[in-house]
Amino acid sequence: MASTGENEQALQKIIDFIRLLSIVVLLLHFYFYCHQALDFWKLTFQIADEIVKSVSNTGLFLDIYISKVSTLGLLTISLVGARGRKDERINLRQALILILSGLFPFLFSHYLFVLDFSDSIISGIYIGSTSGGYILILSGGTLLSRLIKINFRKDIFNRLNESFPQEERFLDNEYSINLPAAYTLQGKRRTSWINVINPFRSLLVIGTPGAGKSYFVVRHIITQHIRKGFTMFIYDFKYDDLSRIAYNTLLKFSRQYKIKPKFFVINFEDLSRSHRCNPLDPATMEDITDATESSRTIMLGLNRDWIKKQGDFFVESPINFVTAIIWFLRKYDNGKFCTLPHVIELMQLDYPHLFKLLRSEPEIEVLINPFESAFRNEAMEQLEGQIASAKIGMARLSSPQLYYVLSGNDFTLDINNPKEPKIVCMGNNPQKQQIYGAVLSLYISRVIKLVNKKHQQKCSLVFDEFPTIYFNGIDSLIATARANKVATSLAVQDYSQLKKDYGRDQAEVIMNIVGNVISGQVVGETAKLLSERFGKIVQERESVSINMSDTSVSRSTQLDSAIPPSKIAALSSGEFVGTVSDDPEQKIDLKVFHAEILNDHAALRQEEEGYKPIPAIRKISHYEIQQNYFKIKKDIQEIVEAKLN
Repeated sequence: MASTGENEQALQKIIDFIRLLSIVVLLLHFYFYCHQALDFWKLTFQIADEIVKSVSNTGLFLDIYISKVSTLGLLTISLVGARGRKDERINLRQALILILSGLFPFLFSHYLFVLDFSDSIISGIYIGSTSGGYILILSGGTLLSRLIKINFRKDIFNRLNESFPQEERFLDNEYSINLPAAYTLQGKRRTSWINVINPFRSLLVIGTPGAGKSYFVVRHIITQHIRKGFTMFIYDFKYDDLSRIAYNTLLKFSRQYKIKPKFFVINFEDLSRSHRCNPLDPATMEDITDATESSRTIMLGLNRDWIKKQGDFFVESPINFVTAIIWFLRKYDNGKFCTLPHVIELMQLDYPHLFKLLRSEPEIEVLINPFESAFRNEAMEQLEGQIASAKIGMARLSSPQLYYVLSGNDFTLDINNPKEPKIVCMGNNPQKQQIYGAVLSLYISRVIKLVNKKHQQKCSLVFDEFPTIYFNGIDSLIATARANKVATSLAVQDYSQLKKDYGRDQAEVIMNIVGNVISGQVVGETAKLLSERFGKIVQERESVSINMSDTSVSRSTQLDSAIPPSKIAALSSGEFVGTVSDDPEQKIDLKVFHAEILNDHAALRQEEEGYKPIPAIRKISHYEIQQNYFKIKKDIQEIVEAKLN
């Protein structure tokens, strides 16, 4: 350490000496070229004259520029070795202005000698302007020696460090979803592709309202899968936004199918544009477990708080009761009256008639025994607790419009049947989502049961605003449907919404089991979970220490989040982060992305303007709807009379 200090002191002395030498050369320059004025001012000396005469023999004063350039060179050398106290507030422009301002008077002030003034005046101005130029150059050079460039001050959001290479290849196959995108790498904008080459490993689309889930992602899932010959089921929460896209895309690309699929719509608002379908079709109710699954779906759909209480006595009892009703109707007259409206009406019978009727079916005796026992023992409070919640919940579905749609049989729910392929859209209404959502949950439960089979046509299931419906077994669908060529796409707003409607355990399974994730802006716990999922990358770190005598800059690398939660929380509409899965035949090394999905807005707007509306299916009057409603009530009366008499 002692030798280092001595070296620094020696270097400083050399620099000071060179700078002093430049000043001496400048003074000799003034003495030589302004000698007459100095003599007039009585500032000349014999010894100085001899020194200047000796120096002039070296050729230093042969030309006025030789001595000036020598002075400037010595000054530059002294400034190069200077080590001033660094200051990040000093900028290069300030230093260069001082240097350039000094160079002009220093190099060109001798042109003053051509002016018609006395030697003393001209020499005084010359010495002053040249000295002023020298001082300005010295000041600017000193600032340059104190200049320090700190890059991290210019990247306060750490964007350069958190950028990483992304997949720029277009990887296409007969199942893939390919979204064109653009991303930034080290400050440069590059084009890329989000390649969901294996949609059968499921796709989760997350984003707060307005993040662009439907416009930038879901619509492309629908259009690209129809273009590639998929059969489809679409849950359209805000009907008919997605249904209209699906209908017009099918019109355009129907030639892609060997057998053109039929287009069906379930819509409880406009019955003239809605098909009729019985989710409890007896042909698909193979055994009592199907009735149990349907009962659980409809009851939990009507009472969402029961999802977290499954297993409780007063939750399982209503489910068993509805199961018994469904299976009774399935067995009666070969399932002629096995529809949800008939189930609702049958439940409203008085207990004596109801239990006597149900007891006539041996297969459900074990299900109704607890209820009948409570009735015989006059435990009416217990019985009401077991049954009333089911009756009250189901009574909310007692609507002529619902009865009309649920009691028909325009199509079956085996949408991926190779002989009868279908594209089915089911619409909800945000203002009536609690009622419609429960019925649609039953449809979806039956669809999943029927499509998840071998040797069927490739199929795509799209659920917009997934938490607004409920069906048990979404995790098993994602886990097992992959082998049966069933692609599942779920759109949710936030992980907390999923937890609220499905419970923590089921929500965690859904989040962790999906293979592909595309997320827009989300905050809180969701952003943290996604950030952990995307992993870490090597990032550069720089630290600067400035003191009176020295400045030290240290650089290092460390692993840090590729996409931190704060960045996910600040995404713009159309900007997405995520990760995709690959398969053995198409490997993807760069699975994580943070990019802006590129939609051709003008082309999409023009395309939507040319969309045809979904056509009317039938003309239906209010009278016909009411007649169907009363017919169902009459059917139940006939069943009671036939069985009990």
